[in-house]
Amino acid sequence: MASTVPKQTRDALCDLPADLNEKLLALRELVLETANENPAIGPLEETLKWGEPAFLTSTTKSGTTIRINRHNKDDNQYAMYVHCQTDLLDRYRQLYGDTLTFDGNRAVVFNIAEKPPIEAVKHCIAMALTYHLKG
Repeated sequence: MASTVPKQTRDALCDLPADLNEKLLALRELVLETANENPAIGPLEETLKWGEPAFLTSTTKSGTTIRINRHNKDDNQYAMYVHCQTDLLDRYRQLYGDTLTFDGNRAVVFNIAEKPPIEAVKHCIAMALTYHLKG
């Protein structure tokens, strides 16, 4: 069941093309669903960072912030961004280098014309939201 989208998130995405907006809202739901499935993550704080929808583990401090938005102002791409000083993108590449597309050390990039590999994306989300718990 889809969660209610906060006004600030709706406003941040409202000027994007409808198909891109739809993909970003689906990615948002995936972030929320993944967090809900893992008790170590706890509730997420949904806010804006740099005008982009962002998800923080403010209560548990278990992970690093995830942001979602159009990628490089291209209406055919969107991305999930993580903090560039983490090793998350290196870890994502090791696990999903043949499945996902990456940009530098900060983004997993998706094409709006393609269905993202849900389980791989959820695993990447979980890794980000539990980043500070890694041993």
